[in-house]
Amino acid sequence: MSHIEFVDQTLRDGQQSLWGMRMRTGMVAEVAGLIDKAGFRTVDVTGSSMFECMIRYSREDPWEGLDLWRSWMPNSKLRAGSRSNCIAKFGLTPDSLMDLWIQTLVKHGINSFWIYDCLFNMDKMERLCKVVSDAGAEVVPSVMYGISPVHTDEFFAERVAEMVSWGFVDSVYVEDAPGILTPERATTLFPALVKAASGTPLEMHCHNTVGVAPRNYIEAIAAGINILHTASRPLANGPSLPSTESMVANLDWLGHTHGINEELLEPIAAHFARVAQQEGHPIGHVNEYSVFNYKHQLPGGMTGTLKAQLAQYNMADRLDEVLEEVVQCREDLGHPISATPFSQLMGIQAVLNVVTGERYSIVPDEVIIYVLGHLGKAPAPFNEEVKDRILDSTRGREMQDWEPPQPSIKELKREYGDEKISDEELLMRYLAPADDLEATRSKGPVPRNYIFNETSSLKDLVEDMLAMKRPKYLRVSKEDWTITLRR
Repeated sequence: MSHIEFVDQTLRDGQQSLWGMRMRTGMVAEVAGLIDKAGFRTVDVTGSSMFECMIRYSREDPWEGLDLWRSWMPNSKLRAGSRSNCIAKFGLTPDSLMDLWIQTLVKHGINSFWIYDCLFNMDKMERLCKVVSDAGAEVVPSVMYGISPVHTDEFFAERVAEMVSWGFVDSVYVEDAPGILTPERATTLFPALVKAASGTPLEMHCHNTVGVAPRNYIEAIAAGINILHTASRPLANGPSLPSTESMVANLDWLGHTHGINEELLEPIAAHFARVAQQEGHPIGHVNEYSVFNYKHQLPGGMTGTLKAQLAQYNMADRLDEVLEEVVQCREDLGHPISATPFSQLMGIQAVLNVVTGERYSIVPDEVIIYVLGHLGKAPAPFNEEVKDRILDSTRGREMQDWEPPQPSIKELKREYGDEKISDEELLMRYLAPADDLEATRSKGPVPRNYIFNETSSLKDLVEDMLAMKRPKYLRVSKEDWTITLRR
């Protein structure tokens, strides 16, 4: 039997997958202490896209919010993620700013980083991982999973072995963002990765898009992997990850051990279920099994984005056509792994191909940058006819001689208005438009709590909580009385 550790994804990938990164700082205040005591190995809390959304939509200073979360979870190892060569945007970020991003997050209490690159630019990954190591934080490079003729077990195992060979890697994070790993493939992939890791711990991060992620986690344990990524039940399943509650129960049934305090899981879940109800956010549910997901390979949240884009053109009924076009775009453009930025780039290109009625008549600059090789080498050859059409376009010819700029921090501060601005201010100006920053500042300090509206009756609240799967008990307190209900 194995001892299994958990990485909590409620505050980062859970809300990213289900709430569109609309979690505000104060929404965590009531349960942060419970999360801190629940026994997680690591709590994943942020990334550059979350910073951007906090500014643009929540009108909150993300640095202030992060500082509050750190103060509320003083005992937890807090994690952030980053692409190897870009923050927030779909193109490229200067190396100097990538380094500053890591170093400033460490200054604000982040002590673990996962670093990924869907094209496996190993030199870029190693460079940024070394920056993380030099900053004194945990180094966790990522292997992003996808299905294509070139993404074999051997391909992924070779990347794990190279990562481990750097000499400063603490663990390797294996992510199935689209949720398309089959249990059958897991039985060959996982042993290959464990062998390649040569004793370095592996972490599993599988989205439950087609409902098989929990089974894949069990296969991972059988292969010798003992770190699983999960989320609190209201922010789990569907396009998100398996719930902590279900995986803890599975471990108990299988005889494995873990360090999770199960009594704390239910109040955490009850809190976020109540937040979701008040905000109108969805609760995660296990999806029906769909073979089509294995074809288009898009993460669940991206399909919602495509629906919204098509609705703008009164073409919402053409989603399946767009998803079929995504399959063709990935093949045309060298089978990139379907996670940020390529899930977005392939999705946007597919929408443009369908909406215009002429494939590749309009191509975003970021796709041209990729075709020119600036994001890294594609896993497989491009369709030469498509490549020629893109590069022979007016914009393609204009960008032929473009090279990614590499300004210094001093030059960047001057570009963004003032050489004397703080590092935090520079990063915010890079991540969000000036109008959004001004609107955020006008809101004042970040609210330190979240106020529930007293619109539901006590009966409604009890019924909502009991509707949750497998609650062990429900406790309701008000002033001088407490009611506890047990199944």
